Amino acid sequence: MNSVLNEVLMANRDYASEFDKGDLPMPPGRRFAILTCMDARLDPAKFAGLTEGDAHVIRNAGGRASDDAIRSLVISYKLLGTREWFVIHHTDCGMETFTNDIMSDLLSSSLKTASVDADGWHDCCEGPGSHEGRYINWLTIKNQAQSVLEDVVRIKSHPLVPTEIPVYGYIYDVRSGRLLEVPEASAAGR
Repeated sequence: MNSVLNEVLMANRDYASEFDKGDLPMPPGRRFAILTCMDARLDPAKFAGLTEGDAHVIRNAGGRASDDAIRSLVISYKLLGTREWFVIHHTDCGMETFTNDIMSDLLSSSLKTASVDADGWHDCCEGPGSHEGRYINWLTIKNQAQSVLEDVVRIKSHPLVPTEIPVYGYIYDVRSGRLLEVPEASAAGR
């Protein structure tokens, strides 16, 4: 068994041995949702003071308001009663390090893991690759505050999102652990 798999299964065994939250209701107790990045440095439970059952946390690369993220937010509201949403991007995000063209080029030459250095992104290997990457908008980020604003506006303008749901816009600072409001985004989200 590989070591990561073994570590995860052992940690789960320990967690399950003391598990006492089997009676939590399906709807989140604090009635809000967070859309944030999948970056391993972000722990929404810690930076937002959550425990199991408090809130929905939707994560993807960049914390972007993709169609699937909006689908999850709409389900969170319509079927599970959330009443407020947060869009939280973060400093030093990997989504700032490439463009759609760079990602498409990397995928077209190889499907193996790429590397980055001072000269940019590089593939480690020769093919096979795929040209399918050019058909995806990777939702890369040029400016954090601007991307938070864009995502809040995209959510608020979606025809399935009720106008009364406030959407707040923040940037998590990976150096300090602080949430920094993007005032323009929060204003657009009211």
